[in-house]
Amino acid sequence: MSHPARILLVDDDLSLLRLLSLRLEAGGFEVLPVDSGDIALARLPGFRPDLLITDLRMDGMDGLALFEQVHRRHPFLPVIILTAHGTIPDAVQATKRGVFSFLTKPFESRELLDQIRQALDQSQMNAAVSGSGDDQKWRAGIITRNAAMEDLLARAYRVANGDASVFIEGESGTGKELLAKAIHRASPRAAGPFIAVNCGAIPENLLESELFGHRRGAFTGAVQDHQGLFVSANEGTLFLDEIGDMPLPLQVKLLRVLQEREVRPVGAPRVIPVNVRIVSATHRTLEAEMKAGRFREDLYYRLNVVTLSLPPLNQRRDDIPLLAEYFRDLLAQRYQKPINGFSREAIEALMSADWTGNVRQLYNVVEQAVALSPGPQIQAALLQDAIKDRIDDIVPFADARRQFELEYLVGLLQMTRGNVTQAARMAGRNRTEFYKLMHRHALDPAQFKD
Repeated sequence: MSHPARILLVDDDLSLLRLLSLRLEAGGFEVLPVDSGDIALARLPGFRPDLLITDLRMDGMDGLALFEQVHRRHPFLPVIILTAHGTIPDAVQATKRGVFSFLTKPFESRELLDQIRQALDQSQMNAAVSGSGDDQKWRAGIITRNAAMEDLLARAYRVANGDASVFIEGESGTGKELLAKAIHRASPRAAGPFIAVNCGAIPENLLESELFGHRRGAFTGAVQDHQGLFVSANEGTLFLDEIGDMPLPLQVKLLRVLQEREVRPVGAPRVIPVNVRIVSATHRTLEAEMKAGRFREDLYYRLNVVTLSLPPLNQRRDDIPLLAEYFRDLLAQRYQKPINGFSREAIEALMSADWTGNVRQLYNVVEQAVALSPGPQIQAALLQDAIKDRIDDIVPFADARRQFELEYLVGLLQMTRGNVTQAARMAGRNRTEFYKLMHRHALDPAQFKD
């Protein structure tokens, strides 16, 4: 390791905490001693330990409960549990859950140091396996120092070595395609093509042809053969973004392709075998889409073999200055402007913003600031204007609902030529409710009678 190994030490016995801390520091480790599980969880992201050592019996959160919380967020961080009340069942339970080792007090310092070295060796092996060591090319473009993101990337690296379908969930702008590319670069298919398609951006009548291809004359406008994206991505990775927007009829055909590993272009008499890894993503909640009947359950389980959840930017605020500086440097070169950084107030403005548009919004804000900055340092006022502009672009929910309601009512009244009874029936409302809606929007049915 390039730095002394960091150990987060947790024990509510302050005298023992102080003694163990001194022993470990004498052994060359950087130690952060805390006296409760809650404090340990709060300090974990900033300290980024290589090892956690905790007492088992503590007031409030005990050692196993702390381990469960830590293991959920940082699955590759080794944990050693110490206790004066150790029993064989406790040890078996702890090691089954993934605790590295379980030492009963009193223990010899040499025994503890041996366990620490073994745990740190495992931590280094995990770093190598997860691609978080010196070889970072596979994750190029993903800028982070956030602990949760690092654990996500470690998991993504492990998943990449297999061939299982991967489902990436996250809000718009969190970097789902960037993660999909990283998985492809870390996989045995890295030499093959990586092809991305946004299923929500292609009209329904063209999406089948785009994915599976077509033969000349298959439909009006098919003047030549077209090789679909599945064939183009053969031996590589196909990234299906916004899979939640795919129409139901096409979901059936996609499921068959994934099961049979072959595609039939539109208008073709024969199938074509394909060997493609699927990575899919959506900003929608597919469980809710399934319940609503808009997404097939069998396709969901075929795509969702492994799920990776990208956190929104407001849950990884420690990455905001890092990302902002990265974008600033990139954009300053592109715009050929000698901008060398942000003022302290500007960084504070970035850190306090909501970032509903996530990393994509941050990039746009920094780009606007770089383009407009009159001096070598970006000031807070410029950023606040840029952030406000992006917020102002978003229509409040109440306004959007009111606008939809108006357009919906106008459409019904136009179709029924001002017949309120018929329009109310089509809307599934009684006449009284419908009149109230018209009154709210100042609509007169007589205007539509002609």
